[in-house]
Amino acid sequence: MTLENSPVSRLRSNTARYGSFSIAIHWLMLILIAAVYACMELKGIFPKGSDSREMMKTWHFMLGLSVLVLAVLRLVLNLTVPVPDIKPDPPRWQKLLARLMHVALYALMLGLPLAGWLLLSAAGKPIPFFGLQLPALIGESQTLAKSIKEIHETGATVGYFLIGFHAVAALYHHYGVHDDTLLRMIPRRE
Repeated sequence: MTLENSPVSRLRSNTARYGSFSIAIHWLMLILIAAVYACMELKGIFPKGSDSREMMKTWHFMLGLSVLVLAVLRLVLNLTVPVPDIKPDPPRWQKLLARLMHVALYALMLGLPLAGWLLLSAAGKPIPFFGLQLPALIGESQTLAKSIKEIHETGATVGYFLIGFHAVAALYHHYGVHDDTLLRMIPRRE
C-alpha cells in the first residue's frame, strides 16, 4: 500500500483538496439531511395515527440522530485536520461570510437533532435509534415539549435557507468566481 492510498492519507486534506473521508462524510450528510426533511414532508400524505405516518416519524428521528453523530465526527475532523486553501484566495469578507455560514450549518446539524431528542424526551415518547431505545435527556413536560417543538420546527425552516444558500454559494464560486471552492469537496475520478 502506498502512502498516498493509506487510511491516514484519506483522512488528511492536502493543500488542494479535502481528504476522501471528509468528502464522503460531507456528501453522506447531504443525503441524510435530505432524507430527514423528506420524511417529515412525506408524513403529511398519510393519515394521522397510520402505521405509514408513524414509520416516517420514526425514520425522521433515527436519521436525525444519525446526522448528530456524523456532525460530531465532522466537527472533530474540522478541528484536527487542516482545511485546504481556496485558490485563488477569496477576499476577507467572503472568508468571514463562509466561516459564519459553517458555524450556522454546524448549529443546525447539532442543534436540530438535539432539539428533536429533547422534544421526544419532554413528550414522554421513546427515542428510537436503529433497534436501540436511547435514554430521555429531560423529564416529561408537555409545556416544554410544545416550546421545544416550535424551536425545532423554526430551526428546520431556517435550515432550508441555510442549505440552499450554501449550495448557491458553492455554485457561485465555481461558475461565477471560477475558484476551487467546490472542486476541493468533489470526489476524485480515479
